[in-house]
Amino acid sequence: MPHRRSAFFISDRTGITAESLGHTLLTQFEAVEFKRETIPFIDSPDKANEVSQRIAARAQADHHRPLVFLSIIDPGVRKAIAVDECALVIDLFDSFISCLEDELGMHASRTAGKSHGIGNEKTYHHRIDAVNFSMNHDDGLKPNALAEADVILVGVSRSGKTPTCLYLALQYGIRAANYPLTPEDFGKPVLPKLLLPHRHKLFGLTITPERLVQIRSERRPNSTYASLDNCRFEINEAEAMMRQQSVPFISTTHKSIEEIASTIIHSAHLTKRF
Repeated sequence: MPHRRSAFFISDRTGITAESLGHTLLTQFEAVEFKRETIPFIDSPDKANEVSQRIAARAQADHHRPLVFLSIIDPGVRKAIAVDECALVIDLFDSFISCLEDELGMHASRTAGKSHGIGNEKTYHHRIDAVNFSMNHDDGLKPNALAEADVILVGVSRSGKTPTCLYLALQYGIRAANYPLTPEDFGKPVLPKLLLPHRHKLFGLTITPERLVQIRSERRPNSTYASLDNCRFEINEAEAMMRQQSVPFISTTHKSIEEIASTIIHSAHLTKRF
């Protein structure tokens, strides 16, 4: 039975920074099962006191010290989270800010929310525009507008195209469209007609048949669509087409969405908008 520990990610804003860094560290301890809890918008001593009580109660219930990842800028709020005796506190802000101040020869502004606020209005609009584009060009919708895409993801249904497009848009402002390869496209010596003018923008996603069966079965159990034979046929045909047409592709089976997106950006030489 794996060892279990509680982990809190506490922030004065959204909690994204504390979550991201904390999760990255915790993945290095595979033998431990972590009960994770994110608590955002802790921006006053009163809220900090409430959180302290929750952490102390968890420590007593677990009989182990919780792990507390903090991303809080206000020293008064940070001081109010008085759990150092019952928890391991990892201050993600103070751990790095002081050495940066020393190196740069200036004081940090210590302003909460700068990394995840709207901030630069141009950047914000790039993000919204890219997300709207990806949503409007999902599964081959509006094919006449594919020329406006930075990249067009192709692959069989449920191979990870839609979430990857949205991640590229949200994180990097990349206008990503996707086009599903269906049995009607297979067995032909050329790409689908709508994709031919945009060959240079294509990037393929594939997946193992076994994993595709699992995903499709959640949507349409006990169907031909989700059967192993059909999934194997579609994947083999799609990969053969991509090889024949020199469309680069990667498998999404054992990759996180972050890894998939980074591979696409690097391989397709895409430009991040922020």
